[in-house]
Amino acid sequence: MNAHSIREIVIVSGKGGTGKTSLACAFAACAKETVLCDLDVDVPDMHIVLRPKILTSLPFMGGNTASIRQNDCIGCGTCYESCQFEAITSHSGYSVDPVLCEGCGVCVALCPEKAIDFPEALCGNTYVSETCFGPVVHACLLPGQENSGKLVTLLKRKARELAEHYSYTTILCDGSPGIGCPVVSSLAGASLALAVVEPSLSGLHDFTRVSGVCRHFHLPVGVIINRSDLNPKGTEAIEEECEKMGFRVFGRIPFAPAMIEATHKGLAITEWDTPLADTVREMWDAIQSFRPSAKETLRPYSSSSL
Repeated sequence: MNAHSIREIVIVSGKGGTGKTSLACAFAACAKETVLCDLDVDVPDMHIVLRPKILTSLPFMGGNTASIRQNDCIGCGTCYESCQFEAITSHSGYSVDPVLCEGCGVCVALCPEKAIDFPEALCGNTYVSETCFGPVVHACLLPGQENSGKLVTLLKRKARELAEHYSYTTILCDGSPGIGCPVVSSLAGASLALAVVEPSLSGLHDFTRVSGVCRHFHLPVGVIINRSDLNPKGTEAIEEECEKMGFRVFGRIPFAPAMIEATHKGLAITEWDTPLADTVREMWDAIQSFRPSAKETLRPYSSSSL
């Protein structure tokens, strides 16, 4: 399959708690011939519903950590004086605290005896798993580790390889909340950014930021308003702004105890026979058939528009 014919849908949200992952799992249960990808590598949670069976696991090496070879160290203190992160201690000889080390490499470059090693650091693990909804690519960073953007890029590459292998036409990604590095990496090369927003002041504010990132990369933006009945005026305001910006609103999802109950049971709402499940299925069908116009894809972003 031609890699350009694979459609990549990334679900984003400007803030946490909008229901992004719940909807991602609900769409995963509806999807056919789709590779799933959990790009929230700092706090992944799609596995709660997907119940993946791990097929392969590989370590993720990202960044470096300095380590002083005591036998070669002459105790000159150059590394101690040059470290801006206070990661080098001088108790009973010089040594590196791996928790404080930022991996900048200054001490390695300045050591006159070249007595500092700079090996790659283990930052987490990547997985390819099988679920009842299809293959999923996911990962988890170790506590306190960075390079989440690099890890997201790695996962997206693997997801595309799987899609080509199985001749699947769609990759469905659950992105990270916010607008940080992992979100930017998640949106790179995407076909559609699907924003889940709640009708509150903070929800609208953070949606403004994440939609701005999407438009910066000339990505078409689709919108789903979750818990829409809790603030009808806020919902209407969001829809009006989406109309101005050319964002396609795929629908509203009311606040429903069934969604909460499904989450508690570790199930997707579309695995249940409820009216809400039918609503979500209709949304997924609309998303699957949506092909943005050139106007929707290339309309520039204006921070004063939202």
